[in-house]
Amino acid sequence: MARPRQHAPEALHAQVMSACDAWLQDNPVHSLSLRALARQVGCAPSTLLKLYGSFGNLLQHVNLETLDLLRGVIAPLEDAGPESRLKGLALAYWQFAQREPYRWQLLFDFPLAQEGELDRRQSDMIEALFVRVEATLKEYQPALDDLEARRLSRTLWGSVHGLVQLGLNERLGYWQGQQLEVGELIDQLLTTILAGLRKSA
Repeated sequence: MARPRQHAPEALHAQVMSACDAWLQDNPVHSLSLRALARQVGCAPSTLLKLYGSFGNLLQHVNLETLDLLRGVIAPLEDAGPESRLKGLALAYWQFAQREPYRWQLLFDFPLAQEGELDRRQSDMIEALFVRVEATLKEYQPALDDLEARRLSRTLWGSVHGLVQLGLNERLGYWQGQQLEVGELIDQLLTTILAGLRKSA
């Protein structure tokens, strides 16, 4: 008798990621369940648990895909000068969060993976994004040492992240009846920091 047809792990993983992507286009992750996801891809919830170990691990794979998408968005900016590149990175970050608000929310609402390969892969991808900012800051201001560049990259991106978060939640306030524009605030932030950095030489 022929054995029942089963999903190959790679094929099932691709289906799961595709289903999660479709869900997160219009819905927050807290409304998604393992059972509903299993139903969408045509398998039992136990099959997904066997593949991923937990629903949390499954969502961490979604976060890896999100980080990869973000890396793809910022990759074309490499050829710009350092000031334009930093402003482009920050603006691309904001635009990505606008296009993918539920993916972006999942990335920061869920803690990073705490074990094994998932932890290493996530940490490496996040570190690579920071290193890109560090290198650009040092290119802009060669007098920065490694520790200064590391600290400033985190300070700068923490500020950008805060503006993005407040912008998504429409909590940045108004001027003359209009919401303040996140893109303009990001540009002002970068212009001010880079001007100060240039003068500190």
